[in-house]
Amino acid sequence: MKTNNRGEIWLTLLSQDAPRLGGLCPSVQAADAELGGESVRYIAVVPDENNHFPRAAGGEVGLLEGWTLAKVVQETIAADEQAEHKRPIVAVIDVPSQAYGRREEAFGIHQALAASAAAWAQARLAGHPVIGLIVGKAMSGAFLAHGYQANRLIAFNDPGVMIHAMGQASAARITLRSVEALIELASTVPPMAYDVKNFQTLGILDEMLNIAKPDAPGEQEKQQVTESLIRAIKDAREGDRTLKHRLRGDNRRSSVLVRERMRANW
Repeated sequence: MKTNNRGEIWLTLLSQDAPRLGGLCPSVQAADAELGGESVRYIAVVPDENNHFPRAAGGEVGLLEGWTLAKVVQETIAADEQAEHKRPIVAVIDVPSQAYGRREEAFGIHQALAASAAAWAQARLAGHPVIGLIVGKAMSGAFLAHGYQANRLIAFNDPGVMIHAMGQASAARITLRSVEALIELASTVPPMAYDVKNFQTLGILDEMLNIAKPDAPGEQEKQQVTESLIRAIKDAREGDRTLKHRLRGDNRRSSVLVRERMRANW
């Protein structure tokens, strides 16, 4: 596997080198493989140095990626429309950002990413167990478009995993702070932090995995992740199709209180 992108590494490993689906842009890869006695579709966004849009060459989610993700997920929904058991879909996540650029804004990146997010939500609501496997970065609008709508989210407990709404340099500019000051602030305000342990306190993650070799996984790492995926798929099928379980985190108490008071007033 000649790549440093964890999304592509883990897609290849989990799909057992299955052929990639055709008809997709090079930066969106999908493959079907057996897991726990059933077929599972794995989807990842990967770098493409020849991307028609240079801002998306490093694995960012841009125009092509957003519309292509929407396409492959919608095709999965349509193919399983009459099936009693909808096939699980696993979003393998290592996305550094959405693609920032004038062309992206002019051509409606907001619509492309919204189409992808909507497709993932539709798959979940249609009964597909949708699992997000965060193996690397899950940043900004890229994460919202690829994986955030999953029934269950699994993340590696690893320094290479970074989850946030905005990159550190951008957040520093917006808050009129230095990156160093922002990092110091994050040590006391968990939602401002980038590390996966702080993110877990928000109640959004369902499981964290200690993976010995996330960049060069072998059979042991593969087995560890496949067992987690099987558990998550089973749990998703047995639970409801909403995301209300994400309000259970210790650092979501204020969110719960606000919701309760809004309901009381409305």
